[in-house]
Amino acid sequence: MSSLQPVVLSSAITLMLSTGLLLQSGCASREGAYMSTDPSRNIQEVSSKFVLMDPGARRSIKLAGPIQQGTTQDGRLQVSANIMNRENRRLQVQVQCVFKNANGVSTGDETPWSNLILTENGIETVSFTALNNEATDFTIRVREAR
Repeated sequence: MSSLQPVVLSSAITLMLSTGLLLQSGCASREGAYMSTDPSRNIQEVSSKFVLMDPGARRSIKLAGPIQQGTTQDGRLQVSANIMNRENRRLQVQVQCVFKNANGVSTGDETPWSNLILTENGIETVSFTALNNEATDFTIRVREAR
């Protein structure tokens, strides 16, 4: 029995130390908001009309030509973009449009994420129409389908 005592004592000390470290790290306080892991993406989303949201989309997707912008008869903003698959394989992505006012702030009019299937090296056109006439600006967002 005496040969087991050092092992049990060593295990108990290890358990107490690891528990103390866990408690100490869990109680650490932080002032303010957490910093973004990729601040350039956040800036791009505020200032750009077309944003690729993740590494897979940035690798596989590109905008083919300029974004077409117009208004409906009742004054609502309408946009269309040609989205191109840069890879030699079929892809499924999701697209969304966030409509913004003249100050660049969302009007609360965000389309739901919709699936878009792109054939090998194919181009598909997506179109979005604002729900009200407050929108004067927009951002089209593309991400990998999950």
